[in-house]
Amino acid sequence: MAQAAFAPEPAPDHAEPAQQPTEPSFDVLRWHDEPWTAQLALDLLPETNGPKVEVLSGSVIVTPHAGVDHQSVERELPYLLHRAARRVGLWVYPEINILSGEDLFIPDIAVLTSPGGGRTTMKISDAVLLGEIVSPGNRRKDVIDRPREYAAAGVPFFLRVDLRNRVPTLALFELLEGEYRPLAAAAAGTTFVMTRPFEFSVDPADLLDDEAP
Repeated sequence: MAQAAFAPEPAPDHAEPAQQPTEPSFDVLRWHDEPWTAQLALDLLPETNGPKVEVLSGSVIVTPHAGVDHQSVERELPYLLHRAARRVGLWVYPEINILSGEDLFIPDIAVLTSPGGGRTTMKISDAVLLGEIVSPGNRRKDVIDRPREYAAAGVPFFLRVDLRNRVPTLALFELLEGEYRPLAAAAAGTTFVMTRPFEFSVDPADLLDDEAP
């Protein structure tokens, strides 16, 4: 499960003072005891292809990679969405840095109004749709907490992919009066169809690799 990073108890008076890293390093999590911001995390922590490193309400949240089914969907769905989104001038990316005030989010899927080429971060105001692939260990975050945060930031659409029991389900929600309301949904073996924010359809079953023997 995701855990908030924390500072250790102060060292005894006779101990040598902690050395602050001279370049981005996860060692900074041991000595930085002030509230975190997105910019601090970007400045002090190293880029990583491993765990997600996000910032929420002053805390660093470190989340390890989810299971292989999650990665399969994250490989297939953004690619298919991107091909459809480009026809209406939108761009789709998996796992990019999204700035929302002092918070730093890394959604599984981001549909943006402008390209992110050459950039490290994008603003949440650039997002037309943000999506999360529900992981068993982070179910509350993906189903309740994160969509609530995206709604508060005014993101027009939210896409949820649920892989419970290896039966993929896609559900699209639209922001209405400050809350996400269901717009379209489908499970494996049927066709998920959406017309906003662009036209797209897929059988959710096609997003998973065959089960290993």
